[in-house]
Amino acid sequence: MNLNNGILAMDVGSGTQDILVWRTNQRVENCPKLILPSPTTIISRQIRAATKRGHHLFLTGHTMGGGASTKAVREHVSAGLKVFALEQPALTFHDRLDKVAAMGIEIVNRKPSIEPLTQLEMGDLDLPAIARVLELFHEPMPETVAVAVQDHGFSPNMSNRIFRFEQWKSLLESGKHLSSLIYEKPPDYLTRMRAVRDINPGSLLMDTGASAIVGTLLDPWVAEKSLEGITLINIGNEHILAALVKGERVWGIYEHHTSLMTPEKLALHLERFRIEDLTNQEILDEMGHGCHILPGTAKQSPFSHVAITGPNRENFAGLGGHMAAPFGDMMLTGCFGLVKAVCEKADHS
Repeated sequence: MNLNNGILAMDVGSGTQDILVWRTNQRVENCPKLILPSPTTIISRQIRAATKRGHHLFLTGHTMGGGASTKAVREHVSAGLKVFALEQPALTFHDRLDKVAAMGIEIVNRKPSIEPLTQLEMGDLDLPAIARVLELFHEPMPETVAVAVQDHGFSPNMSNRIFRFEQWKSLLESGKHLSSLIYEKPPDYLTRMRAVRDINPGSLLMDTGASAIVGTLLDPWVAEKSLEGITLINIGNEHILAALVKGERVWGIYEHHTSLMTPEKLALHLERFRIEDLTNQEILDEMGHGCHILPGTAKQSPFSHVAITGPNRENFAGLGGHMAAPFGDMMLTGCFGLVKAVCEKADHS
């Protein structure tokens, strides 16, 4: 792993993709940083442009994050226009292709002969575009690329929310630190991460939840309070993540959808989360992702210190926590987590 010319760290979310060009010989504050529309936001805009023109769609490329793109495809089909997709991009919309077909998407193995037709390439990573931007400002492209995406895992016969929390449960019970969860070769079931590696085979991959927690711990106040026990909260554009952390160990993980949450409801959930009174099934029944708490967590700490990060944190300021901003830049929290994880991996290799 060559870190001599730095690390390109990319935190790919539902609303934005946050980018840091970290250099070994440069203060973090002076490193190039970008906040850009997320890949799913970009592709959704391209889909809507095709809908407006009355064009059918042909989707090529790779599996990627859905959300905005899924909504745009549904609107396209509702407008009476056709959507064709190769198998890999089709898996963006569901892990079962019969479910994809039920959305009105036709799975094909070649470009259809229908006009007018707009062809779009799907994927969570567009390195040529980033390289062009850096070149304009005479910034060399780092050899090492680290990318964070939220990967629920391939689970055609199980709710991907349940499957995702099976992975979180395994992590918590193993006692491993989150920075160890950076992959050179992601497991086969992490299909979104593997799709990023298909685009750029040298990429290092991490879950956005893990990178956010590791990055938040780089805030000096958070690092100090974590020794006693702290509740970390990331209020993202689409998801809310909370973690109970003491020292180097994560004792509990909670994930919900931002759109389904109010400050009052989140405060109540977190209060119960800290005392091991919140169940995974309860969160699932509310259409959240879930929660897992290790037995005996409440005896470790009251986890009364609170740190909040994420682009929607101002909407939850009533929680009364410390507004974490590692290196003075809250939006790059996940990128800082990626850099720390990569550097630790390099030190141990």
